[in-house]
Amino acid sequence: MTIITPIVIKTITIIDKSQLLLEAIVDCVLYISIIAVNLHENYNSVVVKIGNLELGEFPLLLAPMEDVSDPPFRAVCKENGADLMYTEFISSEGLIRDAAKSIQKLDIFEYERPVGIQIFGNEIQSMREAAAIVEAARPDILDINYGCPVNKVACKGAGAGILLDIDKMVAMTAEIVKAVNIPVTVKTRLGWSQDTIRIVEVAERLQDVGIQAISIHARTRQQMYKGEADWSYLNLVKANPRLHIPVFGNGDIDSPEKAKEYRDKYNVDGMMIGRASIGYPWIFNEIKHYFATGEKLAAPDLEQRIRVTKKHLDFSVQWKGEKQGILEMRRHYTNYFRGMPNFKPFRAEMVTAETYQHVCAVLDQVAEVYADYEF
Repeated sequence: MTIITPIVIKTITIIDKSQLLLEAIVDCVLYISIIAVNLHENYNSVVVKIGNLELGEFPLLLAPMEDVSDPPFRAVCKENGADLMYTEFISSEGLIRDAAKSIQKLDIFEYERPVGIQIFGNEIQSMREAAAIVEAARPDILDINYGCPVNKVACKGAGAGILLDIDKMVAMTAEIVKAVNIPVTVKTRLGWSQDTIRIVEVAERLQDVGIQAISIHARTRQQMYKGEADWSYLNLVKANPRLHIPVFGNGDIDSPEKAKEYRDKYNVDGMMIGRASIGYPWIFNEIKHYFATGEKLAAPDLEQRIRVTKKHLDFSVQWKGEKQGILEMRRHYTNYFRGMPNFKPFRAEMVTAETYQHVCAVLDQVAEVYADYEF
């Protein structure tokens, strides 16, 4: 017994130590797994900042859209959850020549902050001068448009056209950053064409000359707005260990479900929403609610749509006066009531109405005729 006992004790001791080691390893693996899950589920819980401007957790941005994102439209988007909004893009040449249309686009109001003013152009000196004019309008951010794909812009070397000359893009950005004392951001595309995509390099080089955030429409200029946006390139941008500025994804976000899918899959810091918000400013709050609860909000009913349409009209008339405000509102009516059957006569009357009272009277008729309609 005296000979066997130490051996048994020793064996048991070895087994106990092995078991303890195994349990410790299992505990460590479980702990690391829990951390990983928490990081995955809460990666967007970090407050996103552009310079000193705090935008909250995973902000939703309203994209700059020509003839759409004016102050009245921005007002209804702000009320429905947009965290940061941008003006329509403004021509640098128009600003330095004091063109009335360009100057009016500088209008921003306290209730819509934070707000950025976006400019475009193809001459470095003109862009530098325009940036100084923009800063005097007191926006929170100056944004540079390197993404507009339309021929009249891109084929003149502005907007997405500058993607054909990355060195010029970087040089222009550096000069604009030096010209102002507010944060500078950029909106761009993946590249000019599929075989010229250099977005990882572009994002880093623009960061290195001073931009403080980048929004990327996940299509090439060649695609325009066709085909699917390829967000996998945004993952590559975010995977660059040298990149530390916020990256906002743009393109094809048209539902809360897709927003959550892309948020979880592509590691971006926030999203910029454009076309899906036209006539549907509720999309911002719908996405936020879905993020928080996993449940979809009910679509806005007719009463809500009419109320927001009237509010949009009110802002438009207050901003531009009755005549011009009504004219500019005409492009929005169809979007607010998209999908409603036999709506054409009401739309026709609204787009020909010349007074505020007439438009409101038609909206009241819509409320009566479609009282039982469900979206």
